[in-house]
Amino acid sequence: MPDRETMPSAPAPEVSARAAALPQEALRIASGYAFSGPALHLGALLWDGQCLPDAQIRVPLAMLNRHGLVAGATGTGKTKTLQLIAEQLSAQGVPVFLADVKGDLSGIAAPGRRDARVEGRAADVHQSWTATGFPAEYYALGGIGRGIPVRATVTGFGPVLLSKVLRLNRTQEQSLALIFHYADSKGLELIDLKDLRAVVTFLTSDEGRPELKTIGGLSSATAGVILRSLTAFEAQGASGFFGEPEFDTGELLRTAEDGRGVVSVLELSAVQDRPQLFSTFLMWLLADLFHDLPELGDVDKPRLVFFLDEAHLLFDDASEAFLESITQTVRLIRSKGVGVFFVTQTPKDVPADVLAQLGNRVQHALRAFTPDDQKALNATVKTFPKSPYDLEEVLTGLGTGEAVVTVLSEKGAPTPVAATRLRAPESLMGPLGQDALERAVAESALYERYAQAVDRESAYERLERGRGAKGPDEMRDAAPREPREPREPREEERPSAVEQVVGSGVFQSLARSVGTQIGREITRSLFGTARRSGRRRR
Repeated sequence: MPDRETMPSAPAPEVSARAAALPQEALRIASGYAFSGPALHLGALLWDGQCLPDAQIRVPLAMLNRHGLVAGATGTGKTKTLQLIAEQLSAQGVPVFLADVKGDLSGIAAPGRRDARVEGRAADVHQSWTATGFPAEYYALGGIGRGIPVRATVTGFGPVLLSKVLRLNRTQEQSLALIFHYADSKGLELIDLKDLRAVVTFLTSDEGRPELKTIGGLSSATAGVILRSLTAFEAQGASGFFGEPEFDTGELLRTAEDGRGVVSVLELSAVQDRPQLFSTFLMWLLADLFHDLPELGDVDKPRLVFFLDEAHLLFDDASEAFLESITQTVRLIRSKGVGVFFVTQTPKDVPADVLAQLGNRVQHALRAFTPDDQKALNATVKTFPKSPYDLEEVLTGLGTGEAVVTVLSEKGAPTPVAATRLRAPESLMGPLGQDALERAVAESALYERYAQAVDRESAYERLERGRGAKGPDEMRDAAPREPREPREPREEERPSAVEQVVGSGVFQSLARSVGTQIGREITRSLFGTARRSGRRRR
């Protein structure tokens, strides 16, 4: 059960009598964190070289959908900060998504271990530390790693995100969007990478070139570049990430039987050598949630908080269209009750337009060993509100598990900048044992739903079967489609009456637009990801 300190806080409009004895400037800072509603406890104020446990630094629960940034040099405690925030969100009934790049967040399901360091930190910040495990689900991209496989269809992923993964330039990105449009209009389902490669190969073949001419602005040379990029991508072993069953992002919104939010941990350590892929895949998850969730407006607590580790990878070599899509998604998803925290080394890793949307900041120590380091330090200091601290000195002198904090108050105004000694997480600070992890995955109710990959008839099979026909329209008439269903669909996956009328049973897994088979293009979101109907609502 949750610790009493992680449950909704009692009203505290003013600081305690003991805190009133603080130095005047420290008291002013502490007063900025005396919230009356539910809040997460981050730690205690650091002032003039001393930890002041009566000056508690907190963040209002209702402000966690205003997004945030956790930054700092390697080894300064960013991962433990994620764990600390995730635990308290879970305890207050908020589901959490964690991108586990280094593989050391899986321990959140197991109670922590009391030792001298934990006891010392708890005493420093007046924390009633209790070893506690939290409900967790473990996922892995495409089943590479120990976790429930997370896959997306190529159509679901969309051309904008796929262009980022394939490192296409703007012209090539636009051409890929035209290829998606062509496949949509011809009813060629793009489920896995071989489907997309088959469509591009067909368009560059002798029989497909007449079709290519019908797509304005797409040259055979550009199509060839896309095909080569796609082939190289497949050679890196990326095929397993695309296919069916496609992951339903609604799974991330679940709570446990005791009311605590489920912590979804996506293991990424096995794919660290493919950073473009996993960072963009995380953006697909967020984009899918964005166009799937209803508007909520201001809420008492977030519906989900999403942590994007190694966030700089999202923005490296990103096209203008991709950056605009991220900015717009972050700006708009707040009203759907979803908070997004970017985790990286310095704020300059995040574009200014995105950084402007991040209301909560936890800045761990920075180093200034080189001129570039000093430049990054100066830029970071300028992103904070004015404060009585010498931030350059403070940021280079913080210890592990200490940070400079500013969040949004209950009224939406920035709180005073506060150097903070952070609390210790109550769950295991390290990876879960391999046996325990594998057992948790195998016993999950989701394992049977997603573990087995399915390869049913789609664009590749149709194009192979229709060789020698004039084009996809003739292929459609040449032989009826006979999709293979791996299991009886769940009630929520069953096609609507309209879908049954147009014979679109192949869309049961994708639940895509019913108009595709009659020549209409799938409606796409900001990232070009396909909208899916018939999704579960939570």
